[in-house]
Amino acid sequence: MSSSNNLEGQSSLKEELTEKLKEQKVVVDELSNLKKGRKVYIQQRNSNIFFLADRSRTLGSYKKELDDMKRLLQDV
Repeated sequence: MSSSNNLEGQSSLKEELTEKLKEQKVVVDELSNLKKGRKVYIQQRNSNIFFLADRSRTLGSYKKELDDMKRLLQDV
């Protein structure tokens, strides 16, 4: 792979990560602002099936994922 292609690949990866990071921030904000009694459902991977989930656990999981994405973006 040439240097030019490698830079384009990194740029594309960085743009994709930035977009996913924005989406993740929205999810965390939405979960953070839900009223306490609201139900949260998560979608099973590769399926159209949703399962009832614990709001605080789900929020913690998405926050961890957001932190991981931030670290990954800094490394790129």
